[in-house]
Amino acid sequence: MSTFFGPLDSDGRVPARQQTRVASFLVSAHGALGRRFALALPLRLESAWQTELNAQFYNESEIVSLLLRATHWTPDLALGYLAAAWETAWFPAAADGIPDQSLAFAVDLATLAHAIHAGIRPAALLPVEANANDPFAMALRRVEFESGRLLQAQIMFLKGESLLPFRDAVSAALERRHAEVRKLWREMLESIDISGDENGVKP
Repeated sequence: MSTFFGPLDSDGRVPARQQTRVASFLVSAHGALGRRFALALPLRLESAWQTELNAQFYNESEIVSLLLRATHWTPDLALGYLAAAWETAWFPAAADGIPDQSLAFAVDLATLAHAIHAGIRPAALLPVEANANDPFAMALRRVEFESGRLLQAQIMFLKGESLLPFRDAVSAALERRHAEVRKLWREMLESIDISGDENGVKP
């Protein structure tokens, strides 16, 4: 089992089967974040944090759009049941130990976003000989760059003063979401003969 994509074709491009499976996972994850951010947005922005929420929604939508266009798609019969498992994992689940339900769901969304943005490093799967001008390779690097930038918003919210009384509950929710995302990402990589233990998965 390899720690990188491959074997690459003669033009240094990632095999279509691997592109399809990885892009499907990323589209599912970032698409779920986009939907949840959209549902959390009010019709009229009335505070600074809602402005950031709006930006997060459009950034997640951009990531999905980029992957849809940059990926060399190929039929994958396993995607039916895989996508069902992924989508189920993204379902909202109010963080335990926070009495205010709206805040508990906001914490769950932030921890899920943190886990996806911090825990998945798709560009790390590209071998050095990969074609730097290939749209899929460029898309993965862009996704990783954007994830690093978006991560700052989740960190600021989760470490904010409003959540200081619930520090243990936030830590538990964050740990649970990270474990879920790592497990799904690792299993998906192993299904296309890539080891997730060294590349593409942050501990």
